[in-house]
Amino acid sequence: MTITNGPGGNGASPPGLKTCEEFRVKRLFLSVFLFAVLGSAAAAQTAGSDPLAAARVFSYEEMAARTAPNGAVSRFVVQGTLATGESISVHETTQPAGTRPNSPHRIEHSELIVVEEGTLAFMHDGKTERADAGSVIYVAYGTLHAVKNIGDGPAKYVVIQIGGDTNKERAAR
Repeated sequence: MTITNGPGGNGASPPGLKTCEEFRVKRLFLSVFLFAVLGSAAAAQTAGSDPLAAARVFSYEEMAARTAPNGAVSRFVVQGTLATGESISVHETTQPAGTRPNSPHRIEHSELIVVEEGTLAFMHDGKTERADAGSVIYVAYGTLHAVKNIGDGPAKYVVIQIGGDTNKERAAR
């Protein structure tokens, strides 16, 4: 039995039709090329300065405390870009009882504020809402807002900034 790879059985392929060996070589080359490109992109992300390139723990002891003029203490946790493309920044703040809050400010990103302990007043859009320990506050993009400790003890909360000017904001500090 004779195997042919083209019309007439002469071993010649019609124009545009590759032999099996040529096809295998090109497929191997394409596979190696794609592996190299994707591998270098992944390596660039993990080898770069983005702390969110891989799963990890951010140790509380390594978070430097910064005291604001109003007496609140903030600890920067992390800033980076998720694999899905969103920029995020996370910090924790403790406001002592009776602390004057930061002035209302408008944000160009979204925020989730997780109240760990104490009670906050969330002032936004002409109203004030109460957020006790365990509550989660959502601050929409562009919202003019402020939070104030209205409890008898310290109020501790974590702010998760997402998207928008998140990376610019940290660079400005």
